[in-house]
Amino acid sequence: MREAASRPPTFPGSTMDFDQFCRFARRVSRAHRIERGARFRLKDHDPRDTGPLGDEHKPAAREALEDGREALAQLQDMLYAQDRWSVLLVFQAMDAAGKDGAIKHVMSGVNPQGCQVYSFKAPSAEELDHDWLWRCVRALPERGRIGIFNRSYYEEVLVVKVHREFLAAQKIPPALLHKRVWDERYRDIRGFERHLAANGTLILKFFLNVSRAEQKRRFLERIEQPEKNWKFSAADVTERAHWNEYMNAYQAMIRETSAPHAPWYVVPADNKWYTRIVVAGAIVDGLSRLGLHYPKVPRAQLAELAAAKKALLAEKR
Repeated sequence: MREAASRPPTFPGSTMDFDQFCRFARRVSRAHRIERGARFRLKDHDPRDTGPLGDEHKPAAREALEDGREALAQLQDMLYAQDRWSVLLVFQAMDAAGKDGAIKHVMSGVNPQGCQVYSFKAPSAEELDHDWLWRCVRALPERGRIGIFNRSYYEEVLVVKVHREFLAAQKIPPALLHKRVWDERYRDIRGFERHLAANGTLILKFFLNVSRAEQKRRFLERIEQPEKNWKFSAADVTERAHWNEYMNAYQAMIRETSAPHAPWYVVPADNKWYTRIVVAGAIVDGLSRLGLHYPKVPRAQLAELAAAKKALLAEKR
């Protein structure tokens, strides 16, 4: 259930400072955070929702997103310098929900040296010769870095669950393909994420919740606008025929794998401006709670710095 949001956030001045945005980030993003999913029902979450913000806040929210990018850049710089935590951001959604756009707009201010994005599509022949987690384990972020999974190991309980023929292609011994296979995969995901969290990885997972009507509108836009034709595939329409199956799979995924150390954010995705502010808010909120700081320089090194400064100032030019 979402937190109470009776009063809309205020936007002090034209921009917010770091602390103001962190407070705003928590207030907006926490309304969509699922830590315990046993009673989660997808139908209770409206894809058109804009939380405590109305249409009148849309221009200010766009300014706030810039504040969010600046706050994220500061936090990412400390994350990289401290070199203790790693961050894993997982994005899952139906086609045209806006994953690519959210990643692009929210992460555009982050230093590329400290961020890596992996898009997981149909597994390769090499990947099919390993267990289903293998390809994602290889792509996990190092300490000090932010790793972004555009789709992820969750495809194994989404598209593979909807299209059982994909499961048959994974070369798993037939005796292991019993009726408990999905329960075992949820269990394995929970264990995997628990292990990552216990070893210093902040895990934030985003389900961009787009409505069927909005997906249709975006598909038509991609067909009608030549510069967007490349984004469209006829297979996207074919998948719409499985909409209800996918919604059931997403609901089960969130119920089975939500945890305080690996929460899901069910982000309304029909309004892109709101989607992006929630995603930015959740990331800033998560990072701001890690106790990040720049490393303290040892006294001996400070003496070296002072000596270097003295030498530089003594130069004639």
